[in-house]
Amino acid sequence: MNDAVFIDAPITLRGRGIVPGVAEGKALVTRETISGWGGVAPMSGTIIESRHELRGQSFAGKILVFPGAKGSSGWSSIFHTARLAGTAPLALVFNVMTTKVALGAVVMRVPSVTELDRDPLELIDTGDRVRVDGDAGTVTIWKFSV
Repeated sequence: MNDAVFIDAPITLRGRGIVPGVAEGKALVTRETISGWGGVAPMSGTIIESRHELRGQSFAGKILVFPGAKGSSGWSSIFHTARLAGTAPLALVFNVMTTKVALGAVVMRVPSVTELDRDPLELIDTGDRVRVDGDAGTVTIWKFSV
């Protein structure tokens, strides 16, 4: 990213903070819901679901932007294990609030925001710089050009 430059002004989305705190990093974006049990290898933070668009990619140390969770209540235990292994995302930005994703966010203890005033999946691309402020309920996006 040494040759990358910011383009335009930052975009700020306003929503509902779920877990407090602030994190900033590169976004990893998927338009597909994420299954915890059987969909994620928690020791590496890698998506392993066979037909998932992010299969083989790790969310460790990234801002995970996704529509929401699917599957069983095992979601929170898989993501809790990822936190213990040091492979959890830096923060979560998601569209659909469910008990699965809320509990997952809480056990990972990562800043999390949902119910945004604009669709983050339409505005954030993988690799964008994103700041998630769970206290204020905001997501700030910096777009890059190389």
